[in-house]
Amino acid sequence: MERREIERLRDEVSCAAVLEQAGFAIDAKESTRRAVKYRRRSEIVIVTHEGHGWFDPLSDAKGDVFGLVEHLGRVGFPACVEKVAALVGFEITQPDWQSGIADRQSDLSLSDRWQTRRCPWPGSSTWRYLRDERCLPTALVRKAIERNLLREGPQGSMWAAHTNEAGIVTGWEARGPQYRGFATGGTKILFRLGAKAAVRLAVTEAAIDAMSLAAIESVRDGTLYLSTGGGWSPATAAAMSRLASEPSVQLVAATDADPQGDMFAERLRELADEVGCDWVRLRPPEEDWNEILKLRAKRRSEKPKWKEEGMGERPAACAPPASREASPG
Repeated sequence: MERREIERLRDEVSCAAVLEQAGFAIDAKESTRRAVKYRRRSEIVIVTHEGHGWFDPLSDAKGDVFGLVEHLGRVGFPACVEKVAALVGFEITQPDWQSGIADRQSDLSLSDRWQTRRCPWPGSSTWRYLRDERCLPTALVRKAIERNLLREGPQGSMWAAHTNEAGIVTGWEARGPQYRGFATGGTKILFRLGAKAAVRLAVTEAAIDAMSLAAIESVRDGTLYLSTGGGWSPATAAAMSRLASEPSVQLVAATDADPQGDMFAERLRELADEVGCDWVRLRPPEEDWNEILKLRAKRRSEKPKWKEEGMGERPAACAPPASREASPG
């Protein structure tokens, strides 16, 4: 096939078409306009560049539509061309975006965009989102603000800073009631909250979960609570390697209790083996650490049943079952 024909196929066939045909489905909750997440069981592929690019957040794999076919099917380029040609005219499912909170200040530098946003304050929309919807304690939110980690995003969303080793903001996780994404033009490295000279590194997949675990553990001494932002870029890997290489460090895989979280935990175990540090899996009893805070808040708001029924003394709590994995706190 001539090069011109190959270029035509590259333009006409979207990576989304390849994924839908292969049985992947859009994860609308974790997608943005610029980065659409597709899932097939534990497999994840992020489609970028308006459908013409893709990457695997759990590996270094990325490329164009032909590279995606090769990645999924482990086939050679001639077979890739045939498969792509067969998808010409394939109608893909268009995501039904409920919110368009794209960063409309993309003409400004990353630093300027961060500095132009206010820190959350009591009663602000972001403050209410963190306190009322995410159930983060006030003291923890204040601590994150004091460390210059949070900003007010558009329409009640939160910006949580990712920084490099020098503390320079390289991007931010954006989370809101109907939106999640990452700073346009930013670089995912690590969200960092806690001790600078840490002997315990608690790694989560989202800044909300890092703050939630910090709240659950009452910001444990010597612990640095980290978020990879759901990705594992070369910059993230390098930053994690430097932190884990410090003497007497324990690497805690505090990722979600789902297949993706388990895959991240395994990646962290491999990193611990490489640098020679201790490793432990800290699995949340719910899907993620923030769900625990929400459940606790719900229980506090509900009147205890034993009081309603006039049972007198409160019944003793049952001891939790033993676990081979670490427990928070």
